[in-house]
Amino acid sequence: MKRTLFRNQLLPWLLLAPQLAITFVFFLWPAAQAIRQSFLRQDAFGINTSFVGLANFRALWNSPEYLNSLQVTAVFAVLVTVLSMGFSLLLAVAVDRMIRSASVYTTLLVWPYAVAPAVAGILWWFIFNPTIGVMPYVLEMVGYDWNHISSKSDAMALVVIASAWKQISYNFLFFVAGLQSVPASLREAAAIDGAGPVRRFFDITLPLLSPTTFFLLVVNIVYAMFDTFAVIDATTEGGPAQATNIMVYKVYFDGFVGQNMGSSAAQSVVLMVIVIALTIVQFRWVEKKVAY
Repeated sequence: MKRTLFRNQLLPWLLLAPQLAITFVFFLWPAAQAIRQSFLRQDAFGINTSFVGLANFRALWNSPEYLNSLQVTAVFAVLVTVLSMGFSLLLAVAVDRMIRSASVYTTLLVWPYAVAPAVAGILWWFIFNPTIGVMPYVLEMVGYDWNHISSKSDAMALVVIASAWKQISYNFLFFVAGLQSVPASLREAAAIDGAGPVRRFFDITLPLLSPTTFFLLVVNIVYAMFDTFAVIDATTEGGPAQATNIMVYKVYFDGFVGQNMGSSAAQSVVLMVIVIALTIVQFRWVEKKVAY
């Protein structure tokens, strides 16, 4: 293995300096400020600040709205993760079986990943708009009255579909790469032994995809809990009746709209702790079932 030796000990640090600066300015410093702000209380004008200790955190656990946001976030994250990973795996398996047109389909399926989350939200909002949308008209033909403005279940379905659609392309790329790394000789040997396509997939392909699946599981849960703010803001704005008010959107609404900086900071700290805890649990217990 070739190693690079630096004669000047300062040079490696200079090469790392831009990335370290970005990490500090955009990650470490805001996190530290959020932790500090979570122990403070400000007035609406930001003039007077007082130390309140854990009062902001106690207020969260006594707030029905925040407990509802926790429940909504859990349901939303599970639905987005399962839908986006399941559908992308299905598409990856279909493309993997193609020979001539695989590259064309791969390019077309990757395009949605370039769409901004807010744009994706607006796109699906137009598609499911009760007045001008196409899908409510189609659903009405089969006897279903779609209205995400007044129906909690319809609103949740809308944000789940929009968020999952945005993430399918990302998952698809990794699943295709994972499928291409599965040795063809193993599947051919199973076919010779009489195993059908479904048996070969669940007994050979899926276990060998476990490292990719585990990686995407972590990424998709973090995506659903952090990166879906723009989708919620562009489609339902947390409504109706807090039905889609996930934690990351409530952090924004309480802090920038309600001007309750202390509560907003406490919520961001709780969200960060939950994501870190979920990641640790996945790496300590779920990873043990992954076959590398």
